[in-house]
Amino acid sequence: MPETLDQFDRNILDIVQRDCQLKAEAIADKVGLSASAVQRRLKRMREEKVITAEIALVDRKVAGNPMTFIAGMEIERENYDALAKFRLWAEKQDHIQQVYYVTGSVDLIAIITAQDVGQYDEITATIMTRNPQIKRIHTNVVLKDIKLGMFVPVEA
Repeated sequence: MPETLDQFDRNILDIVQRDCQLKAEAIADKVGLSASAVQRRLKRMREEKVITAEIALVDRKVAGNPMTFIAGMEIERENYDALAKFRLWAEKQDHIQQVYYVTGSVDLIAIITAQDVGQYDEITATIMTRNPQIKRIHTNVVLKDIKLGMFVPVEA
């Protein structure tokens, strides 16, 4: 169980979410701690899974997957294990970037990246074939990114 985050932890998290490559010395200067204190706090927050990953964000266009699709999926109501099965399958699919279990007219929302509409059609065909519990997919094509990010405000 993570310890309660104090103001130093929150300030450190704010900084590393914006640039996880900053050295402890630079973070220490900004938050008013020693570099070793920052390193200890970062180590603890990683061990406690407060910090769950430190990754490089890659430009989709440069990587060859310039299109983003928002897929709303309906699951068969009588199939209660469908969500767990789909989650296990989706974790292995690189084009499926995020999946959310939601309320409303669909059960799942997936963020999917692809080269073009043709590749997206192949991905959705695979989703339907490998996951027969998905009975319908509603698609929205992203025309323009307005804001992208995974920053999480760390409140007191």
